[in-house]
Amino acid sequence: MGNLVWHEWSRLVSLTATVYTIWAAFWGILFRKFFWDFVGGILRAPGGLQPANNVMIFIDIIVKAPIVQLLSMILGFAILALEYPLPYLKGTSVHRSLVVRVVALLLQAFLAILYYQGTNGAIWSLVAVIGYTRAIVLGETMEQAKENRGRGGKA
Repeated sequence: MGNLVWHEWSRLVSLTATVYTIWAAFWGILFRKFFWDFVGGILRAPGGLQPANNVMIFIDIIVKAPIVQLLSMILGFAILALEYPLPYLKGTSVHRSLVVRVVALLLQAFLAILYYQGTNGAIWSLVAVIGYTRAIVLGETMEQAKENRGRGGKA
């Protein structure tokens, strides 16, 4: 069969998770909801679930002003430019670094888990982090195949 190339598999998972997170951030701007508002909230008869006072900072930066969603969208576009790579990023040390991808995906998962629409993107970002971590542990590297240029499909 062959060996699984973990960083390539993680790249595909990361692309999917990032596109999902960008789309979720767009919908999170339109329909704003802090996902963790049920923790410590108060259930009132004519008002439903009221968030606790200690999470009001999250209500301010997610519901009142969609700062988290915008940051998540901007970070998603940056990760997309790194994963797909833009022509001016291809071959650079930032593009070849798996650690940069792990840190960016962890930050994306942290931002996406805060608003309601981003939870699936956060979960798949963590799956991509696990794959990239496995690639780092196995010592995989992303090298440019300079010797294969111009050969096409011939061996």
